[in-house]
Amino acid sequence: MCPVPPACPEPKYRGPLHCLATVAREEGLCGLYKGSSALVLRDGHSFATYFLSYAVLCEWLSPAGHSRPDVPGVLVAGGCAGVLAWAVATPMDVIKSRLQADGQGQRRYRGLLHCMVTSVREEGPRVLFKGLVLNCCRAFPVNMVVFVAYEAVLRLARGLLT
Repeated sequence: MCPVPPACPEPKYRGPLHCLATVAREEGLCGLYKGSSALVLRDGHSFATYFLSYAVLCEWLSPAGHSRPDVPGVLVAGGCAGVLAWAVATPMDVIKSRLQADGQGQRRYRGLLHCMVTSVREEGPRVLFKGLVLNCCRAFPVNMVVFVAYEAVLRLARGLLT
């Protein structure tokens, strides 16, 4: 006879609104913003890297005499821009996720810096790049499509304006 697998625990939240209400009730309004400082630090330089690298790569990949790259150039530039952005964003994304999950049970971190120092001390500097490979594998094709759509909308808008 096969052993019966253990039953799945009942989920804590019944949906997004229940989650919002529960977190607000249990942790107060500040609980809704856990990890936001890491999110701000993650997104500022990540988006700068994203759009700057896309613009530079488009310039490099544009055929001679053209101001914009062709579709394969946009695909490569978009994919690479997404990967570079995640390479820059991943350390703060790891810290953000840890801060957001902190408190399910006993609070472990006093803040962003404490979380970063504790994580690196306990797991080494590589902890800041957990998930980078997976993020990059996802980011390349996603951002290829994002920037092809972006360029198509730009061309359509230019056509409508002229």
